[in-house]
Amino acid sequence: MGKPKKRTSPRATGARRSHLVLKLARAVNKKSPVKVFTTVRESGKKLAATK
Repeated sequence: MGKPKKRTSPRATGARRSHLVLKLARAVNKKSPVKVFTTVRESGKKLAATK
């Protein structure tokens, strides 16, 4: 049986899903009154819990 073809170029870092989601979430946070979770450091949930 034939083998599947290998990718000729590796996936670019910017094309990873997590990067795209973060970019969109930050864009939402700038404009919307409803805030979206980005990262633990940015969203500050951990900081709020300790205080």
